[in-house]
Amino acid sequence: MTAPGRARQERIYREGVAGARPRVPAGPDELERRGRRAMSRRADAYVTGGAGAETTMRANRAAFARREIVPRVLRDVGERDLTVELFGRTLPAPLLLAPIGALDLVRRGADLAVARGAAAAGVPMVISNQAGTPMEDIAAVGGPTWFQLYWSTSDELVDSFLRRAEASGCDAVVVTLDTTMLGWRPRDLDLGHLPFARGIGIAQYTSDPVFRGLVEQTLAAPSTGAPPKVTPQAVRTLLEITRNAPGRFRDNLRSPVPRAAVETFLRVYSRPRLSWEDLATLRSRIRLPILLKGVLHPDDARRAADAGVDGVVVSNHGGRQIDHAVASLDALPGVVDAVGDALPVLLDSGGAHRRRRRDRGPARRPRRAAGAPVRARTRPGRGPWRRAGAAERRRRARPGLRAGGGHHPGRDRAARASLTGHPAVRSGAPGRPGRGTVGS
Repeated sequence: MTAPGRARQERIYREGVAGARPRVPAGPDELERRGRRAMSRRADAYVTGGAGAETTMRANRAAFARREIVPRVLRDVGERDLTVELFGRTLPAPLLLAPIGALDLVRRGADLAVARGAAAAGVPMVISNQAGTPMEDIAAVGGPTWFQLYWSTSDELVDSFLRRAEASGCDAVVVTLDTTMLGWRPRDLDLGHLPFARGIGIAQYTSDPVFRGLVEQTLAAPSTGAPPKVTPQAVRTLLEITRNAPGRFRDNLRSPVPRAAVETFLRVYSRPRLSWEDLATLRSRIRLPILLKGVLHPDDARRAADAGVDGVVVSNHGGRQIDHAVASLDALPGVVDAVGDALPVLLDSGGAHRRRRRDRGPARRPRRAAGAPVRARTRPGRGPWRRAGAAERRRRARPGLRAGGGHHPGRDRAARASLTGHPAVRSGAPGRPGRGTVGS
């Protein structure tokens, strides 16, 4: 049987005879360049950025660059077997798709697209705790899946996630240990952007019955602090939260639940006090294999083995959590030596973004919204350029703009009301002031 890589290579060359070229670039640099051009500035910052000065990200790449391959010859590689046994399942290759949160930043429904690709290749997908699609829908695609757990401040929510993962047919649970506090990521901070604060990447929560109960508690609690300042950007953010929430846009716009869900998530999503004592309770709460992700020190690996977990993942979160952390590949030998044959050791955090001197931020691209008209380029400050710029500024100043859409007075009033909690829309009469409340 022809190896998959060789078969793909032959197909590309055969189709190239007729002038066809692959849609997906073969080189990683060009693939990255195209991907970054296709993303918004905020998505690019979240996907490609790391913690601090991004030293750990560069260390991950450098660790791989220091390793070299010494080829052996005349070894009969006509038939190659890449399969591996892991937790009772035979995998076609020693690879898994690591969990990636907030994929909807790149493309709506991206989690399902990744799940379909993984299923086609027979590669397990580790479903992200911060996915934009509920785990049940991702698992229903049909490929092998694991579930990544971020340990919440609510034990009831943790138990609910574990029950759902088991009921969905996941083969294992990966507990991520290095995100008990959010990393200091300058690219996101400079833009004031956190996708979860806009309702992106919280589908596991909004689809969970325990979390919905926590949202009801948030709504029932008395409001504290000053009301949010109503600005055009605040209204646009509220509309974004509304679109990302499950259900119909119009219903969500009239409801206080989407914004309360975001507030509740930000309050409960991580537990800074997580300890080995908490971990000791996990075995009694789920029957699936348990792996710890974020292990870098040999002593932590030994303690994980002593605690009875089923595997460890050597990872520094792609350099997104702690700057100047050891590269994952550099930490791997010590962890392997520490646990020996006691449990499987997996590696994460090797393919971080490649950074060059000329790459000081998002890939260069026109600062123009998708679908916006190209402006006539006369001299700056003159003619069509100046008029188009003024029109664009006025358009952006209007709250309630949809992507490629227009101004909607009723929707804008409803959004402002939901933001402040003031009455603005009469039931059954969208956009008209009257009795009733929105966002109260």
